[in-house]
Amino acid sequence: MKKLFAEFFGTFWLVFGGCGSALFAAGIPGLGIGYAGVALAFGLTVLTMAYAVGHISGGHFNPAVSFGLWAAGRFPAKNLVSYITVQLIGGLLAAVALYLIASGKEGFIIDSTKAGAFAANGFENLSPSKYSLLAAFVAEFVLTFFFLIIILGATDKFANSAFAGIAIGLGLTLIHLISIPITNTSVNPARSTSQALFAGGQYISQLWLFWAAPIGGAILAGFTYKFSLQRDKN
Repeated sequence: MKKLFAEFFGTFWLVFGGCGSALFAAGIPGLGIGYAGVALAFGLTVLTMAYAVGHISGGHFNPAVSFGLWAAGRFPAKNLVSYITVQLIGGLLAAVALYLIASGKEGFIIDSTKAGAFAANGFENLSPSKYSLLAAFVAEFVLTFFFLIIILGATDKFANSAFAGIAIGLGLTLIHLISIPITNTSVNPARSTSQALFAGGQYISQLWLFWAAPIGGAILAGFTYKFSLQRDKN
C-alpha cells in the first residue's frame, strides 16, 4: 500500500504541477512562463517526487514507465494493473483540483475545439502548431523511448544513482521543450487521460494515440536496454 500511495502522490504532483503551470502561469501577458517554463515545471515535478517517494515505489508516476520497466525486467507484470490504476486516480484527482481552482476565475470555460484546452494533448486541429497524426505519433513514440533509456540508464546498478532524479527530471524537461508545439507533450497516458476527460470533445477520441505511442516507445526501450545496453557484470 505504501508503494501505491507513493505512486498516487507522485502522479498527482506531476499533473498538478505540470498542467497547473500551463493553465495558470504560461499565458499571462508580459509575465507568463511560456513553453520553457512549463517544460521546466514538468521536469521539476518528476525530480522532486523522485527524491521524495521514488525510494518507496520506484517513482514511475506514468503507465508508460511501468510498462518500460517491466519490459526491461525490472518490474513484475503482476503489479502493472495496481500501479497504473493508482496513477490514473492520482492524475484524475489532480485534474479535479485544477478544475476547481480554474473555475474560481470569472469567465472560465474549457473550449474543446481549441488546441491545448485544459492543458490536454492533441494532434491535427488540436495540436498547438497543427502537426499531423503521424508526426504526433512519431514524436510521442521516440521521446518516450528516450525517456525510458534515460530512466533505465540513470537507475542502473552500475550508475551513480544519487543523481538519477536530476537526470530524469532534466530529461523530461528536454522532452517538453521539443514537443509542446507538436502535441502539448504527453509521454504519459495518465497525464493525457486526466486532462482529456475534462477537455472533452475530440480530445477523447484522440486519446488512444497518447496511450499507444508512449507505451509502445517505452516497451521498445525496455527491451532495447535489456538486450543491447545493460551490463551484466563489471
